[in-house]
Amino acid sequence: MDAMYEIRHLQALDAVANEGTFARAAARLGYTQSTLSQQIAGLERAVGGTVFDRPGGPRPVRLTPLGRVVLNGARAVLDRSGALEQEVARFHDGGGRVDIGTFQTVTNVLLPAVVHQLRAEQPNCDIRLVEDEDDLPEPGELDVLFFDSPGGDDVDSTLVLQDQYVLVARRGDFPDGPVRLRRLDGVPMVALPPICDQGRVEEQLTRAGVAPRFVFRTADNQAVVSVVRGGLGCAIMPLLAITQPTSDDDLVLHPLQPGLVPRKIYALTRGTTSPLAQRVIALAHERAAELIESGACHL
Repeated sequence: MDAMYEIRHLQALDAVANEGTFARAAARLGYTQSTLSQQIAGLERAVGGTVFDRPGGPRPVRLTPLGRVVLNGARAVLDRSGALEQEVARFHDGGGRVDIGTFQTVTNVLLPAVVHQLRAEQPNCDIRLVEDEDDLPEPGELDVLFFDSPGGDDVDSTLVLQDQYVLVARRGDFPDGPVRLRRLDGVPMVALPPICDQGRVEEQLTRAGVAPRFVFRTADNQAVVSVVRGGLGCAIMPLLAITQPTSDDDLVLHPLQPGLVPRKIYALTRGTTSPLAQRVIALAHERAAELIESGACHL
């Protein structure tokens, strides 16, 4: 064999086999008959023999034994090529698969709206969520990683929203209104593990000369609120991590004075992102804008 065959050669073979004549096959493919003949000649050089017997006149061409072997393989290749073209088109249209790294607040507050809209726009898209409370922002093989700190130099970090910290306490434990940080020195407190942004919160308290007495730690935001409601202590939490208390609830959310640096939530990516991943980030921004408008958080 002198050369490798190309997809256009296999398409020409399939068209002639289906139509029975070079003229009809050329019309089907939009070629001139001479161009089609050149495609078949190129294929025959590649496979090392003739693929059609040409009886001449109005009689249809016939596949040679070699032609039948090549056509069988050609159709399998064309099927795979067609499937690949469909997958590529789906990718560019915003479909395909997206792997999203998340954590509790994003899972509860941002992603439900994002996933709902993605499903509406791309019903067959494949959405994979991975939740991991890690201390280091590393996208790895994820398409998008939502994290409460920016990534390293090789990671693109897009700020999605900022989430203010409040004091969660039982009604009556503190006077109504803002609570000064100094008031929390030595106070029993429930908290998340001292990693990620919780670690930064505690660093800010230390710099302010405030040393709460941590009586319980849990990685579950709802568990923190439940234990506070039970009376074990108060908690400093980002606003979006809390189910807002109602007027008849026994919990109160107090602003802090001075306020702590807000928790920043980023969308982290590395390198070129797919249209679907780009849409995830855009929808997260849209949801964040809704939260900002409602007063739940701010930028």
